[in-house]
Amino acid sequence: TPEWWRLLVGVAIVSVASFALSAVVVGLLTSVFGRDWMAALPLGATPSHMVVLMGGFAFVTAGVALAVRVMHDRSLLSVLGPLPIAVRQFRAVLRMLLVVAVVIVVLPPYDLGEPLQDDLPLGRWLVLLPVSMVVVLIQTSAEEILFRGYLQQALAARFSSPLVWLLVPSVLFAMGHYVPAEAGANAPIIALWAGVFGLMMADLTARSGTLGPAIAVHFFNNIVALVFIAPPEGLNGLSLYVLPYAMDDTDVMREWLAVDFAMMLVTWLAARIALRR
Repeated sequence: TPEWWRLLVGVAIVSVASFALSAVVVGLLTSVFGRDWMAALPLGATPSHMVVLMGGFAFVTAGVALAVRVMHDRSLLSVLGPLPIAVRQFRAVLRMLLVVAVVIVVLPPYDLGEPLQDDLPLGRWLVLLPVSMVVVLIQTSAEEILFRGYLQQALAARFSSPLVWLLVPSVLFAMGHYVPAEAGANAPIIALWAGVFGLMMADLTARSGTLGPAIAVHFFNNIVALVFIAPPEGLNGLSLYVLPYAMDDTDVMREWLAVDFAMMLVTWLAARIALRR
């Protein structure tokens, strides 16, 4: 069912379903915790806020499941690709990325230019770590299921040119990461980073035939960025440390964004190597 109008209606179904489910949960949480607690939710500055924010991405996955069933007569599992292969590839790529992480920790430099600022106490962070990993997996899986799963697959079924099914989901992914309110003048660069990341995940998906590798890389990236070292402006409720500078600091952030681009390239290449083994 590759008709373009089916994809448009499917995206509308994803949007409406995820919004409706979120509205129900927001109403329930407001009645339990109050409006002040809910007003602070978008910042994600506490563990409970982050768990709700990250866990809420499950509604996106639910929306995709509804859309592919109604508009394409498919199951959600079909979006992931053959499940045993997806799981095997996920594990292989994640193991390779853990090796990369150990090498990075062992080799210099050993800091980010300035001392990191403590966030959660180590004991509490360790207690929350299993929950943190689960909710980050929910969040990253949802984004991959939507962008590299549903959108990329539907476009590839309709258009033969990779320029369409590689670029369109990646551009949309970049637009979703354009945050000038938090990043200031760095916002276009961060959006570009997200777009390149999206292209790399699209490449892994096309090469592997499943979402396993893309979910593994995205999961690894967000664990580092949200659970180990998070930005000081927000989304740091589950992190062990926060960065010693703000996202809108053009001098320091742009230097480290260049390093981040290099790290993104390394993780992508590591994933491709893992898939060849």
